[in-house]
Amino acid sequence: MLQFIIRRTVGAFVTLFLIGAATFFLFVAAPSDYASLACGKDCSPQRLADIREALGLNLPLAQQFWDFMSGIVTGRDFPTGHCSAPCLGVSFYSGDMVWSTIMDRFPLTLTLTAGGAIVFLVIGVGAGMIAAYRRGTLVDKVATGASMVLSSFQIYFLGPIVLTVLVYSTGWMEDPKYVPLTQDPVGWFVGMSIPVCVMATIFTAQYTRMARSSMIEQLAEDHVRTARAKGMSRKYVFLRYAWRGSLIPIVTVLGIDVSSMLGGAVVTELTFSLQGIGRLAVDGAVNKDLPLTMGVMLFGAFFILIINILTDITYAWIDPRIRLS
Repeated sequence: MLQFIIRRTVGAFVTLFLIGAATFFLFVAAPSDYASLACGKDCSPQRLADIREALGLNLPLAQQFWDFMSGIVTGRDFPTGHCSAPCLGVSFYSGDMVWSTIMDRFPLTLTLTAGGAIVFLVIGVGAGMIAAYRRGTLVDKVATGASMVLSSFQIYFLGPIVLTVLVYSTGWMEDPKYVPLTQDPVGWFVGMSIPVCVMATIFTAQYTRMARSSMIEQLAEDHVRTARAKGMSRKYVFLRYAWRGSLIPIVTVLGIDVSSMLGGAVVTELTFSLQGIGRLAVDGAVNKDLPLTMGVMLFGAFFILIINILTDITYAWIDPRIRLS
């Protein structure tokens, strides 16, 4: 298992380096004038020249690339001050360090993603497993029908409806807002319950159908039928043999979904006016803030790789044969 984890980790660092290189050449070496975007409107030639020198744009491209990549590991000096590692640059728009800005927004996106994932896994996978266990009964039909209806909704459609009913019309709940979970867990729950539940509702339908179909497929496997033929109870076979194998496709899709949400839950954050990583990426693009946009891209790529490593480790735990591949 340790060698398996080391191989995945080394591969992730290589991938992250390649992503960093691609990001650099995509933005910094693009035909557009990097310094002009930093200078803004009504920029004098002298100020433009000063900015090009401060950003190191007068240096050879290879030296610029080295400064960019080494700054992530060791830090970097800018005219506005020293940027500690991991240095992702200085925002053109606000003048703040990109890493600090991302860290200020990340807890919201992290808790939103984690809360939504817990809800849709518990409800979605649980409902799917129960539907598979009670296949053909009323419980199965209700769970399947509800998942088909919920799958037709989208966050930008369901979110305003929930806000109108629960917040603006009845006043039963407060307008969504973020309170740090470590400071006030109750305040976080009250302020984030609507965004978490709305986002989880969309994913719950998908995981209900997936868990049901995966479990039904596992119940038809030879080793499960053999266990039943030996006289083992249906419930014991279901819990001992079938459920573990049914987790493989669920873990696969979960890794993709969590990666995309951590990379930026753009729709959810925009719908509920939350200032997370997704909203930060949109602001960076609108303001043409290249360091901020590059930083969000690299940060999102880093967490996608982390989730992929955790997914691979989960695969190896579920099915030890994967460690040998």
